[in-house]
Amino acid sequence: MNSKKLKDMYQQLVNKLEERSRLGGVMATMHWDQEVIMPKAAAENRSKQMAALAGVLHDKSVDVEIGSLIDKLFEGDLNNFTEIEQCNIYEAKREYELETKIPKQLIQELAELSSSGHQVWAKARQENKFEDFAPTLERLIILKKKWAEFAFPELDPYDANIDIFERGMRMECLTPIFDTLKKELIPLIDAIRKSPINPDIGFLRGNFPIDKQEALGRIISKDIGFDYDRGRMDVSVHPFCGGGHPTDVRITTRYRSESFIDSLFAVIHETGHGLYEQGRMLGFMDLPVSEPLTMAIHESQSLFWERMIGQNFYFCDHYLNLFVETFPESMQGVSLDTLYAAINRCDPSFIRVEADEVTYPLHIILRYEIEKELFDESISVKDLPDIWNYKMEEYLGVSPPSNSEGVLQDVHWSGGAFGYFPSYTLGAMYACQFYSKMLLDINDISKQIKEGNFSCIKKWLNDNIHKAGRLYSPENLLYKVTGDSINPDFFISYLKQKYGQIYSL
Repeated sequence: MNSKKLKDMYQQLVNKLEERSRLGGVMATMHWDQEVIMPKAAAENRSKQMAALAGVLHDKSVDVEIGSLIDKLFEGDLNNFTEIEQCNIYEAKREYELETKIPKQLIQELAELSSSGHQVWAKARQENKFEDFAPTLERLIILKKKWAEFAFPELDPYDANIDIFERGMRMECLTPIFDTLKKELIPLIDAIRKSPINPDIGFLRGNFPIDKQEALGRIISKDIGFDYDRGRMDVSVHPFCGGGHPTDVRITTRYRSESFIDSLFAVIHETGHGLYEQGRMLGFMDLPVSEPLTMAIHESQSLFWERMIGQNFYFCDHYLNLFVETFPESMQGVSLDTLYAAINRCDPSFIRVEADEVTYPLHIILRYEIEKELFDESISVKDLPDIWNYKMEEYLGVSPPSNSEGVLQDVHWSGGAFGYFPSYTLGAMYACQFYSKMLLDINDISKQIKEGNFSCIKKWLNDNIHKAGRLYSPENLLYKVTGDSINPDFFISYLKQKYGQIYSL
């Protein structure tokens, strides 16, 4: 087959991939609307709309013409194509083979149940009634097991679900990593608990007007590089980053008048996600090659900005005066050392999204272990509240006073996103390794942060991670950037050194 004919077929494939991507963008915008501004009464109709669109997307994804084009391209010489073009072809093949394995009826049932499940979960959480959500959760697990049988029949069902969020990751790799973290972090948390040092956080509690919190979050997100001409920020129950395209990135946070720091770090976290989306490969934004690599790589970007930069001593130095100007009644007279210790205080709590960086991995390990056991049927849904509370007590020494603050706190299960949680702690480990390498590549990073020069950091992330898209596997990207494979020792050393200093361990 001659080169011109191959190029023509490739362009036909590109046209179909771009159409599908744009329809996916419509779905993403509908999801954002559901979370942020949709009237409550529209919930049932929205679930039907999303199910209908999911059916259309599925039809586009399993279009026999796509399969025929992919087959013909593989029959030709792929060396005729650039690295970027080859990636699009390989990604299209992977996606097509996956989609054609899943019956349309199952796709639609999952979409409708995930949409309606969100409303059921939100109501159950508000009313502290796990038993009202349990039947939906049980049905979602059944459907995701069925999905796994079609999608990856050679894999354990839970491994199949993990693979969607972190391609190539398996329980056989995750379990020993998480066991290592448990072994190291539980004693570290215990040592911190016994330390005589108790950072003052009183000034972080008070009356912080929402409009001032909004303005502060916008200033800082813009400072670190979020482009408001290509994005926006709103309010939702659960902070997230969404939107339908790199030119239309939607980040959200939530506000509490009694605390500004929780909202601010949610903004920084979601801005990290948003910078990844806005930094994607130019010229290929509606094609697979430009898409974010995995959820853990995505999470590494949000945690990089939230933890490594936002909770950095020199970040505090740069913004302390702005905090004082914005909230003078609470912040007047607060020293730099006091602020730094306060925002890095280690204090085991019930809520994952409010957890500090030392205790956070144990929240994830708890969820990973529960999901694994739900899928292998060693535990049942009805027993989840008791199992959850037991593990919280064992790992963190706290027990949630209600299911709303325990097993019902996360939105993920209501959408059938099993296997998602491990991405958070994998992302923390990736972030730590990326940060270690950046320290070697950028001169005097402490001075850059202190002076508010975040553009060099954003550029380093753009060049090394964001623009790479899906050209490499997670393992290969990590090795290409850092020269090492995933290694929990970086993360453990970072936590021990930082918190050992704060708590004089």
